[in-house]
Amino acid sequence: MKRLSPWLMLAVVLGYVFLYGPILSLVVYSFNASKLVTVWGGFSTKWYAALLENDKLLDAAFLSLRISVVSATGAVLLGTLSAIALVRFGRFRGRFLFSAMTTAPLVMPEVITGLSMLLLFVSLQHAIGWPDGRSPLTIAIAHITFATAYVSVVVQARLAQMDRSLEEAALDLGARPLRAFLTVTLPLIAPSLIAGWLLAFTLSLDDLVVASFVSGPGSSTLPMVVFSSVRLGLSPEVNALATILLATVAIAAIAAGVLANRNRKT
Repeated sequence: MKRLSPWLMLAVVLGYVFLYGPILSLVVYSFNASKLVTVWGGFSTKWYAALLENDKLLDAAFLSLRISVVSATGAVLLGTLSAIALVRFGRFRGRFLFSAMTTAPLVMPEVITGLSMLLLFVSLQHAIGWPDGRSPLTIAIAHITFATAYVSVVVQARLAQMDRSLEEAALDLGARPLRAFLTVTLPLIAPSLIAGWLLAFTLSLDDLVVASFVSGPGSSTLPMVVFSSVRLGLSPEVNALATILLATVAIAAIAAGVLANRNRKT
């Protein structure tokens, strides 16, 4: 077995420290007794207790989670449909325009996306009276708009690599196209759907720029609240909340890995 060179090992270690060092420090300082995030005042869990009393931060976190779930689900539905159209239907009139519009949010600056969505909502409100101001709904629609592009790319890659003979065999055996899709194609592309959903969920939960344009009074997401609090001085309660989110994501990732390994063995 070929051994790695010391310089390569050092580069790997430094890379991991660069990537995960700040996250580790965030977790450590969430147990800091001092209110100053740069001064260690001893071990304490008081900021987790204080977090339970911070209604503004908790409301923003729950709002962001609800928006992210809705956005990820909507993005998976639209992204899957667009991927099927681009992979399965070959050439059709308007294909180039449709493909360009689907992938445009991947390279579009978030400022342009947020501003264009704001202008769209204002124009719709003046024309038909909907939406009535900015709200969590407008944030979810904006997040679906740019997250659909990411889901579409992921699902397209899976559909392009899938063996279509399995679906054709189901059709030859008398299954209707919809039934063949639900019983054959959908299970085969399920990993890409899950990956796309998680990617869209993360993008929505993390978004600040687009949400700042399309949000209104009473619809501040967690990134917006954290960003506003940073300008006034970061509270250790934010570290506690971030640690809880990291633990939740880690548990979900471990559970998904365990289930995936069990499915492979069976």
